[in-house]
Amino acid sequence: MVTYRTSMQIVSDLLTVTEESGASGINVTSLLTKANLSHSRLSKFIDNLTGAGLINKIEFDGKNAFVITPKGKQYMESYKNFQTLADTFGLDL
Repeated sequence: MVTYRTSMQIVSDLLTVTEESGASGINVTSLLTKANLSHSRLSKFIDNLTGAGLINKIEFDGKNAFVITPKGKQYMESYKNFQTLADTFGLDL
């Protein structure tokens, strides 16, 4: 049986990968491969995450990179705490 990721899991994956990239940020190609998303699907998530202030887009020499914001780090911590609580009760997020 194939299991699919929920939108919350995808957001968590994107923020985790972005946070691991550090202060220099992560480019679109690396984000695509590490988060395992298509370009069109990634674009929608990027728009939502930047709109919510969880990541910032940095333009340099015509290329885009993304970095996690303090608000994004706070979201990740809250999500991990909630996930741990849900796991305790045997719930899937």
